[in-house]
Amino acid sequence: MPVISELLTHRGGMPSSLELQQQLLTGSTLLSESEENLIEVVDVLHSYGEVLDAYSRNLIYQAEAQFLNPFPIFRFLDGDLSFGKIWRHLCHDRINFEYAEYCMKTMLWHGTGGLDAYLDSEAFMRDCSAIITRKTKGDPLLAILHPLFPNFLPEAIRAAATTNALGQFWRVMSDLFIDLAQAEAQGSITTIRTLVDFLRQGLVAAAGQPISYGVTVGGDRFWVLPPEAGLTFLADVAVPYVEAVFLRGTPFLGTVSFNAQAQQISPDQGKFSYGALYADPLPTMGAGIPPSLLMQDMYRHLPQRLHGLYLKRTRGEGDERVKICMSFQKAMFCVTNAAIEGTFPFDLASVDPSQQAANQAHAAAWADRLATARTDCLAVVA
Repeated sequence: MPVISELLTHRGGMPSSLELQQQLLTGSTLLSESEENLIEVVDVLHSYGEVLDAYSRNLIYQAEAQFLNPFPIFRFLDGDLSFGKIWRHLCHDRINFEYAEYCMKTMLWHGTGGLDAYLDSEAFMRDCSAIITRKTKGDPLLAILHPLFPNFLPEAIRAAATTNALGQFWRVMSDLFIDLAQAEAQGSITTIRTLVDFLRQGLVAAAGQPISYGVTVGGDRFWVLPPEAGLTFLADVAVPYVEAVFLRGTPFLGTVSFNAQAQQISPDQGKFSYGALYADPLPTMGAGIPPSLLMQDMYRHLPQRLHGLYLKRTRGEGDERVKICMSFQKAMFCVTNAAIEGTFPFDLASVDPSQQAANQAHAAAWADRLATARTDCLAVVA
């Protein structure tokens, strides 16, 4: 029998900004406690972790082995040019690495945080000049293109740096999500609260992990993101990723008008709200809707327990990718919850008025942005 609560409309129960702020300050989880919510989040993150493993490996391969390749037509093959791999790729029996590229381009375009600041620095441009000088000596095509379009190669190097950094970020997140599934199977994760705590501890543990990236050009080694840049996992990659992909995103072709006169898209990128936390759970599988590619990838790796749960709802397998999208949104709220808790400036138990005020400001800023997101998915619906 169809369940009304599963219809793709706002299901009510959207908390106000003040209510969200209080939840964050009191240590309550954004997602309500329920056995089904726990199964959905653990299993969809397990699937996502498997997909991110492939995404991470491919992005790092692209950044290292396809660096400044003007025609990277084999970039999704991870260096395996066997007939079988190419045939499966052509038949679309593969992971959709296009979605990983979409996330990279979104991060590069929105350009927030420490990574973007370094990509605009003089030190980065000096390294770019050295790389371009060496690369153009052995590549006649790039030697012709560079004088004609002097910003082309530096921008390509920025894209490669963002590609590698995102690959490193997803390497950590893949391992974290797989570990979460194992912890739940062993009985140490039994509630949404313990799940969010597990994610927070994982993010905090990886917070200071250095992000660096070097390439080999013409037999010489060059730094693109050198260790002395001081880039780290949480502040310089994770936070810009959340900003770009969870919150801002990009308007999807076919869902809003790109006509400037229609004014459906704000000219201010900072006001964009097309990210994962705001998206309607409608993976139509149509062209121009990148999350559809991710839902298909997760469908290929879906745990049997979650598949069985979905079969009991609405149209069985007929709308399974929509259900995955809805579960994924719940999971991303849990990851965001963990990130917010992990970045509070002070302990929530502090009685110091100035520290309490700082924590309140942190919670209020997040609550204001989340108040207009798809928070209707957070409540337990009867």
